[in-house]
This record gives sequence, C-alpha cells and structure tokens, in this order.
Amino acid sequence: MAVRSSAVETYLDEIIMKNYFIYILECSDGLLYTGITNDLTRRIEEHELGRNTNCFTFKRRPIKLIFHQTFNQVEQAIYFEKKIKKWSAAKKRALYEGQINMLKILAECRNFTHHKYCPTKEEVSTALDQTIKT
Repeated sequence: MAVRSSAVETYLDEIIMKNYFIYILECSDGLLYTGITNDLTRRIEEHELGRNTNCFTFKRRPIKLIFHQTFNQVEQAIYFEKKIKKWSAAKKRALYEGQINMLKILAECRNFTHHKYCPTKEEVSTALDQTIKT
C-alpha cells in the first residue's frame, strides 16, 4: 500500500473532488443575495471589492456572508441555488439561523386553494358574523 504525502493528497483531492458552494449574502440595506461558486473566498472578495458594477450587491456593500453550503456535484448545487432563490427572505433567514421548525412552517403551502386553507361556507359565515359583531 502506497503512502501519499499531504501535498499530493491535497492536490489529488482538488482534482478528484471539486467543491461547489451555494451562499447567501446579507447586504447593507438588509436585502439578501443568493449565489453559486466553485471558489467561495474569491467570490466573496469579488462582491466586497465591487468587481462587477452590474452585480446586485455592487451598490449594497458592505456585504456579509451569512450562509454557505458545500456540494460535490455542480448539478446539486445549481438545483439547490435555484430552489433557494425562490424562497422568501424569512425562509432564507430561518435556514441560516438553523430554525428548522420555522423553516418547516414557512415551507407549508398557504394558498387559499390548498385543501388545508380552503374554508367551508359555514366557516366563512361564522368568521363574517364574528367580524360584524365586533
């Protein structure tokens, strides 16, 4: 069995296992930015220095990295990024604050057409009666 040096091992790990990162930045105005990169340190520096004047974060600096997740496959990272970009700010904040119960609540469907939230005629009538009495 061959023994590899730590430098060679690190090099081989970088070649074999490329990492991709999904990240969330909090901007100076409180807005959140979600992105994807294969070099988190470089990408955060680009945001901080304002290298791209057309970037969402350019006029919202300083920025703060509040969340990142590592992926081994770019397809998984892209899928997760697209999913997170559709989330509300409250749901993103619950994710990075580790509030799993709140994340579950925010993930529930709240459309009136959803069976859990579609009131019966009797429920609507009762609610209207209570509103009129007060």
